[in-house]
Amino acid sequence: MLIIIGCGNTNRSDDGVGVRVIHDLRRRGLPDMVRLVDAGTGGMDVMFHLEGARRVILIDAAQAGAAPGTLYRVPGEQLADLPPPGTLSLHNFRWQHALAVGRMIYKERFPTDIVVYLIQVASLDYGLELSPAARAGAEQVAALIVEEVQRDYAHAG
Repeated sequence: MLIIIGCGNTNRSDDGVGVRVIHDLRRRGLPDMVRLVDAGTGGMDVMFHLEGARRVILIDAAQAGAAPGTLYRVPGEQLADLPPPGTLSLHNFRWQHALAVGRMIYKERFPTDIVVYLIQVASLDYGLELSPAARAGAEQVAALIVEEVQRDYAHAG
């Protein structure tokens, strides 16, 4: 099963971009073997969705100093060495920690195929709307994911 997880706070403008991608993907429709998850800001929620998944795609906002709307596609191999969160509380437990702790807890039931899409934000101000650059980045990521899913399921079926 492929699980696509969008992260972010939809009350903080572009921070909600990962969640907006999930909403866009729901409207587009995907095969039944794809589960879409709006994880909001709950890193622990992300971790619970990882167990037993064959493949995971995560989407979140980035603050990397690049031009707003810039996309990053981070393959799982680059995420394999994430350190465990140590003494983090649930208030600062994010998807990165979910991957590290999930790998420790789930062991062989942890997905081996993980990709993270990050979209550079323009604004983290309070508000419900994405900036034009983040909206364009979200649309581009949704289209890339649809292409990936169609390609994967065309080969599988």
